[in-house]
Amino acid sequence: MSTSLSQMLDRTFGHPGGLLGRFGGLAMAHGNAATELRVVELASIESGETALVVGPGPGIGLRAAAERAGRAIGVDPSPEMLSRARRRCGDKVELKAGTADSTGEPDESVDVVLTVNNVQLWEDRAAGFAELVRVLRPGGRLLLSAHEKWLPVSRHELADEAAAAGFTDLQTWTWDPPGIGASLAAQLRAVKPCAAEPTA
Repeated sequence: MSTSLSQMLDRTFGHPGGLLGRFGGLAMAHGNAATELRVVELASIESGETALVVGPGPGIGLRAAAERAGRAIGVDPSPEMLSRARRRCGDKVELKAGTADSTGEPDESVDVVLTVNNVQLWEDRAAGFAELVRVLRPGGRLLLSAHEKWLPVSRHELADEAAAAGFTDLQTWTWDPPGIGASLAAQLRAVKPCAAEPTA
């Protein structure tokens, strides 16, 4: 991929800003909505739980998570997307600058992590998965979805990377979102293992 095309895609979807970022936000709100709502549904978030959304973009999935969770947090590196999410979600959520490998959340402070069409933008996937293991409470879960055609590796290799970071109970599948032109989604569910029981 040429450097100029890579930069344009980054300004549109990776770190959206300016005119390209506004276009990217509209595209994400339209193209990702069904998948984001599906991932929130699959997460089975309970009212007392804390949900962390990595890369919430314009905030559709984040707002849906906030309607179920006791606390919902969104981290995104783009001021443009944080502003859009703030407009959509209001004071129902906490928003801050961050990335998958630098969420700013304390150890074992969240119950579920959600991320949609974001993993392909992580600069260091190993560091991202390690960070998400760190912030999840024991038994906490990760739900990840991405356009299969944009995955940096196969969904099975992605599961292997999550396992290497410490996740267990990994499941992967594909889902065909509704709508004209919707792209097949590769999805992953993983769990942070509970602490081992002490031996007598």
